Amino acid sequence: MSKTILKVNQIIKDLSGVEVLHQVSFHVLEWQIYWFLWPNGAWKTTTMKCIMWLITPESWDIEILGDTQLSTQTKAQIWFMPENTYLYKYLTWKEFLRFNGKFFWLTGEKLEKKIQELLEKVWLQDAWDKFLHSYSKWMLQRIGLAQSIINNPKILFLDEPMSGLDPIGRKMVKNLILELRNEGTTIFFNTHILADVESICDSFSIINRWNIIVQNKKVEELEKSLEDFFIEEIEKSNTSLEK
Repeated sequence: MSKTILKVNQIIKDLSGVEVLHQVSFHVLEWQIYWFLWPNGAWKTTTMKCIMWLITPESWDIEILGDTQLSTQTKAQIWFMPENTYLYKYLTWKEFLRFNGKFFWLTGEKLEKKIQELLEKVWLQDAWDKFLHSYSKWMLQRIGLAQSIINNPKILFLDEPMSGLDPIGRKMVKNLILELRNEGTTIFFNTHILADVESICDSFSIINRWNIIVQNKKVEELEKSLEDFFIEEIEKSNTSLEK
């Protein structure tokens, strides 16, 4: 039986005196692909940053890997890939991954083997070893994915990992997510591309207007398409809030 790897309870977050998250609660089981669904302006990235203490909420009860303090030991077992990644543009692929690998005590032959393995996972093994500024957005997205799994994380947070990718690139990301799940990594990610990922997701929550409106719904339990379910729940939520 899978255990809970992430518990989020009653997150409240204000920005400029306005509440943008209201008592957000959900949980994620280990070895799951967990999907956070949202319409535009739902503060999904803010939620993710609160979970990892990148920003501080006004009220929270968060537990990752059984840790409520997000210790250095726990941080070494997670990773976050933001929607807009910043990469050091005057490093090459390999220099950039070597730089990141050393944060996790990877050196020498072990590090070089890991870099080659990562480049193969994101289909960049044949890429020329040029500076990062010379590559396209979709190639930078792939190296960002390689960076995000260099430490073999127990739980991986991905914010719009398929943003800017063509169908081939999106297929690569979906395959990688499935591979990581099969290897024991729990995936928590945000996206609004319903058709691309419906087939790989285990469960999901929907956030709308600062509130969780659907919590921990299993995809296999849906009696209609995810797109129809999502639109229906958003419309119900908007109608309820407007009354």
